[in-house]
Amino acid sequence: MKVRVLFFAVTRDLAGTDEAWLTLAGDAPTVDDFVALVESTYEGLRGRMVHVRIARNERFATRAETLAEGDVMALVPPVAGG
Repeated sequence: MKVRVLFFAVTRDLAGTDEAWLTLAGDAPTVDDFVALVESTYEGLRGRMVHVRIARNERFATRAETLAEGDVMALVPPVAGG
C-alpha cells in the first residue's frame, strides 16, 4: 500500500525532501508501522519520530490507527514560539 508523505520544518531538513511516496507492507498497516518505515528510510529521522506528531488526511492520528491506500501523512515536528 502506498501513502503520500509530507515533511514539514525540521523533518523536511532531516529527510532531505518535502514530499515522498512510501510503500507499506501488510494487509492493515498502522501509523506505528508507518513511523517505523520512515525511521528506517530516512536516517536523519531515526530516533526522532517520538517527538513528531503524525497527521493522517489533515487530522492528527493515533499510533494504532489503520492506514488506507493513498492516505496523506504529514510529519509535524514540535514548534517553539513566544
